Amino acid sequence: QGHLKETGGGSAQSGGSLRLSCAVSGVVRRSACMGWFRQAPGKEREGVARIDIEGATVYSESIQGRFTVSHDKVAHILYLQMNDLKPEDTAMYYCAADGVVGTDRAYALGCLFSTWGQGTQVTVSS
Repeated sequence: QGHLKETGGGSAQSGGSLRLSCAVSGVVRRSACMGWFRQAPGKEREGVARIDIEGATVYSESIQGRFTVSHDKVAHILYLQMNDLKPEDTAMYYCAADGVVGTDRAYALGCLFSTWGQGTQVTVSS
């Protein structure tokens, strides 16, 4: 099996920065596409960034230019650097990957994600 485990969430002021990390283990390390989703209370789950096996990245319009996704293939850690945070970025953030059969699937940013971490909360105050 494989797992995804996020760390790095917390609180920040508007305009501040946070970096999320996602430790990737097991068969999930062979995923062709990894990314980050978020879900705020009462809102749909949103794919915000993804990176593929060749390093190509895609971002949602809502965070374009402020967030950067990267993947350390040696340490098997996926990152999301979040700069210029806004109160509307407040949400639970989830690390996700494709390639493993799962019942909870979401297509976003050109990939079909089916493996999920447990999430980490990000709260931005104005």
